[in-house]
Order: sequence, then C-alpha cells, then structure tokens
Amino acid sequence: MNTETHIDAPLVLRSNAGGLVTLRLNRPQQFNALSEAMLAALQAQFDALADDPDVRCVVLAAEGRAFCAGHDLHEMQATRELDYYKQLFAQCSCVMRTIQELPVPVIARVHGIATAAGCQLVASCDLAIAGESARFAVSGINVGLFCATPAVALSRNVSAKRAFEILVTGRFIDAATAADWGLVNQAVADDALDDQLALLAQSIMDKSPTAVRYGKQMFYRQRQMALAEAYTYAGEVMAKNMMEEDAGEGVSAFLEKRPPQWQRPQ
Repeated sequence: MNTETHIDAPLVLRSNAGGLVTLRLNRPQQFNALSEAMLAALQAQFDALADDPDVRCVVLAAEGRAFCAGHDLHEMQATRELDYYKQLFAQCSCVMRTIQELPVPVIARVHGIATAAGCQLVASCDLAIAGESARFAVSGINVGLFCATPAVALSRNVSAKRAFEILVTGRFIDAATAADWGLVNQAVADDALDDQLALLAQSIMDKSPTAVRYGKQMFYRQRQMALAEAYTYAGEVMAKNMMEEDAGEGVSAFLEKRPPQWQRPQ
C-alpha cells in the first residue's frame, strides 16, 4: 500500500470489479483520520452506491499502516464550539447509519489500528475481517472524552460488559479477541487477509442479489422490534421475497439440480 498521499488525491479511492466495489480511505499519513472532508467523501460514495443496481457487495479498506484512527483531533481542537461538535458527530453518525441502510453488504477489511470512530466504523459494517496484527480500541477516555457515539455501534456488536470495559479503560484488544467478542467475523493471518476477504465477498455475490437486498433491510429493521412484531414483519418480507422471480428460479434450479440464473435488481 502507498504510505503517502498526493495533495490533490481523493480522500476515498473507489474501484469496481464485477459488482464488488472497494472503497479505500486515503489519508495514510494521518492514519486515515475521519476529517470533515473524509466523512463527506465517504457519505458521497455511499449515497452513490445506494442507487446503483449493479453493486453486489462493498469492501471498506484503507491505505497506509492503519485502518482508521478515529476523528481528526487536530481539526476538532481547532474549533472548540458546541454547535461545531454537534454538527461533526451528527455528520459522522449519518455516515455510520448510511452503511447499514445500504441495500448491499459492506465488509470492513481491517489492518493496523482501528480506534475510536475507526472502531465505530468497523462495528457499523455488516461484516468484518481483520488481519492478525490489527488492534482495536475506543480510546477517547484517555484524553478525557468518553467515546459516546462509537459506543452505540460497539454495544450493538459485543456484550454490554465487554463494550463498557474497553470504553472506560481505553485499552486495546487484538484481532483474535475482537473475533471472539463478535466485533469482527474472522481474524486471519495478515498475508491471508485479501484471500479470505475475496472468499467472503464471492460467497455473497454468488447469491441472489434480490434476496440479499431483502435480507439486509429486514435484518436491521427487525432488531428494533418486539418479538411478535418482528415475526409479523419477517413473514411479510419472506412472502414478498417468494414472489420475486429469483425465488422461483432458485427453487426450480434446486429441484432440477442446476445452477440458478439470478436476475439483476430493478
């Protein structure tokens, strides 16, 4: 990976390979800190992806030695105004929500450190694979700032006691611990990271894109519902999914022992 960024280089690099879109944070000298401009660039990319029916899966990666070191503290310190901080954290929260509102899965490819809002970014992705040398922390407490917005995403990934422990101590956890706690799906050897990521992405892209889109939206909505309401909603979604051409094709292909031919989402 490049360790330096040209002054006019995009803050987020985008590539596309057959429906697999990779977004790379591109502030390597600043450990990909989430400046206001970086957040705006991410938001623009995610907004564009939401309306693209050819996108099947998204990988969120980073240039340089770190995944993301969180908010840009130099930028934050330069404007000590309440309204500015409210706007900044609202902007960041919007990016995190947008990831889960995208119709396709987003996989975090984590190397180096993922701290504070960078750890929040990992927790906000649908899936995550980390290299064994990756480290995670919500370390704002070390500078007198409780990582409140990262706590929202973190506490929806790991148990309450584990989340609160690292929020109030600021201590780092390694990739194996992050996998054991549920913050990431897998911790793999650094030199196997891209291969494992490709396998996971391909396993998603082999499935019906229509069913995956139904599934992601349903998964997050039902988590906010009471049990009975969730089952009612899930039944409605599954019934609608069954009426889609892909479901008919998939069942027929299974019965006929042949590969299915999926449709492009409309």
